[in-house]
Amino acid sequence: MAHMIWKGAISFGLVHVPVQLYPATQSEKVGFNLLDKRTIDPIGYKQINKRTGKDVTRDNIVRGFEYEKDKYVVLSDDEIRSANPESTQTVDILAFVDAPDISFLYLDTPYFLTPDRKGEKVYALLREAMKSSGKVGVASVVLHNKQHLAALIPVGPVLALNTLRWASEVRELDEFKLPPDGMKAAGVSSRELDMAKKLIDDMSDPWDPAQYHDTFRDDIMALVDRKVRSGKTEEITEVDTPRESNQSADILDLSDLLKRSLGRGKGKPAAGGRKSAARAEEEDDEADEDDAKAVKPARKKAPAARKTAGSAAGSSGRASAKSAPAARKRRAAA
Repeated sequence: MAHMIWKGAISFGLVHVPVQLYPATQSEKVGFNLLDKRTIDPIGYKQINKRTGKDVTRDNIVRGFEYEKDKYVVLSDDEIRSANPESTQTVDILAFVDAPDISFLYLDTPYFLTPDRKGEKVYALLREAMKSSGKVGVASVVLHNKQHLAALIPVGPVLALNTLRWASEVRELDEFKLPPDGMKAAGVSSRELDMAKKLIDDMSDPWDPAQYHDTFRDDIMALVDRKVRSGKTEEITEVDTPRESNQSADILDLSDLLKRSLGRGKGKPAAGGRKSAARAEEEDDEADEDDAKAVKPARKKAPAARKTAGSAAGSSGRASAKSAPAARKRRAAA
């Protein structure tokens, strides 16, 4: 069960909606503890005075704001709350905006807001009104002693509060070297655009977050399980040298790569999906071959060479070392 973080009210106009705030997400990241390898005992986190190097107990730790280099103003939690007590107890809606107007770049951390005592009807009224209008609320809220801009968003039966980054926290695009905007300026042809759009259509699926998995976490948990079952929990095992990642080839013919991509677009597994290591390696090898062909087009085979290749494919698949030079001579003669 999620723990309540905050209790207050949504405020817009003269309306107050009493609510409780809960985290909307839960972490499933792989976590590791630091251990003493000699005894496998956990290593604790020590809070020390950086100047003296001595330990500091929790009751001697206070918050401080550095107003000059190495000079601080000490503030207690009560003092911080008293600076603007109203803002610490309300989700103060500043404006309603069209939902698509808020870029994904600004989204930060999601929370759920649930109705508090006797607030169910006004909570439902606000939720349904926002759904009907297609609007989201832009609000100001203080969480964890810090002011946030936030978006109030109706999501099914719940009102979600998603904290937003401030405009100054999102980098300006002129910091980056980017292709010019527009097809003509970027040198993109109509044919290439049509093929790229067709590839996007072929790979399009309804959004279903359950299709995607943290495969790194799954593999770590499987490794942990194997070591527990084998009784080797405290042993460091040797691992094979990781296979080098494929490097992209210089793309000389974008249209050719797009055409080949269209041929296998639908067969591509969803990101994060599971597949065997052998199959993954086979697909990587195929991709390498395709990239190599894109950089250096293959020579056309003469009829005799194609016939030889076809008969070899129909055989048991074992090619003798002597047959390869002979095939090269035939191709050269052709």
